[in-house]
Amino acid sequence: MVSDTLGDMLTRIKNASAVGHPTVAVPASALNARVAEILKEEGYLEAVAAVESGPRKSLSLTLRYVGERRARKAVVTNLRRISKPGRRMYCGKDEIPRVLNGIGIAVLSTPKGVITGNQARRLGVGGEVLCYVY
Repeated sequence: MVSDTLGDMLTRIKNASAVGHPTVAVPASALNARVAEILKEEGYLEAVAAVESGPRKSLSLTLRYVGERRARKAVVTNLRRISKPGRRMYCGKDEIPRVLNGIGIAVLSTPKGVITGNQARRLGVGGEVLCYVY
């Protein structure tokens, strides 16, 4: 039983990309699926697929690498969970963080849905800062 499914997903992605695995399986939830779709749209993942494995659903995430087979590097350098179950972190529309001066992305949960920091700035909404990806 995992109390923080998003934190678990981010840790699995980070560990799998560190050792060079092509795919990683994570438990499915609406939040995990939306964050995975954002990572795919931003170019951090190759593909996201829902998998029916018995009574539980899971997501199969195909990781993205650059370079040749022997010298390939993971596109995901680091993922950080910011708002945790024990300490929620919120930001207003004028306080949305920039990750590595725009190189990375911040993922926020807003009244408009789960979106990136750039989209939240464009829409003029704040919310809960879920994670940083770079």
